[in-house]
Amino acid sequence: MNYILLIAGFLLLVKGADFFVDGSSSLARILKVPSVIIGLTIVAMGTSAPEASVSINAALAGNNDIAVSNVIGSNIFNGLVVVGVCALLSGFNTDPGILKRDMPLNIIFTIALLLMLIDKRLGRIEGLILTTAMVTYIGSMVISALKNRTEDIGCKERPLPISVLFIAGGLAAVITGGNLTVNSASAIALSLGVSQNYIGLTIVAIGTSLPELVTSIVAAIKGDSGLALGNAMGSNLFNILFILGFSAIISPLHVKGESIIDCTVLIISAIALLIMAGTKRKMSKKEGITCLILYTAYMIYLFIR
Repeated sequence: MNYILLIAGFLLLVKGADFFVDGSSSLARILKVPSVIIGLTIVAMGTSAPEASVSINAALAGNNDIAVSNVIGSNIFNGLVVVGVCALLSGFNTDPGILKRDMPLNIIFTIALLLMLIDKRLGRIEGLILTTAMVTYIGSMVISALKNRTEDIGCKERPLPISVLFIAGGLAAVITGGNLTVNSASAIALSLGVSQNYIGLTIVAIGTSLPELVTSIVAAIKGDSGLALGNAMGSNLFNILFILGFSAIISPLHVKGESIIDCTVLIISAIALLIMAGTKRKMSKKEGITCLILYTAYMIYLFIR
């Protein structure tokens, strides 16, 4: 029964995020916001809604390992699999703004997270620092959007009432799916004698990252690299700054030493991705394959651990 509830939770998370992104993107089109800004903000936050729901619900339930490992696992998946698959399907040029601003910021904030986790605890003050950084980041993106309005951002515009309905319905589905996912994943971990950390890094992290994967693949196929890479980087920043930050504010998170190791892996993968994206300012199919090989190696390491 728990497996059925887990699948049902994933379906609600993915479909709910899909409706949320659709409605949010439609609303953004009315405001004439560039696609790269949409990828870094609205779409990134929408596709990260499953991670937010899972981690916040996990924090409230006291399942700290799932709350933290879900974010770290999702970020590793976004950087290596989401970007890797997009590059493999259709090599794309790297947006200069993302390369110079967002990818370095992703590394800096991940290093900051590692330093915060050294004492194996993420307290309310640290959570407030992360959340404040997120508000500042979003503020800078909004200012940038207002300075760079465009007439066509490549997404379908729906009537305002329909857009609002999609946003509200999508969020409701995501919240319900998040509850089902956390409860069923925790029950499965206990029944199999597997740690919540492992479940969070694998099943839950991959499941909640499906919206990023689907959204970025569609964007890459359509030739919109700004949305594809921007979605992955924006989601990673949102996951660390808001999801972990807000979760820690709700309930201080206590983590195990394994999470520190996984956060180190996340930093290494983020640096590797920056180097690959900076080479000739494009992600080639060979680099996409490299990303997927690195993720496979990490999965093997988790299984052995």
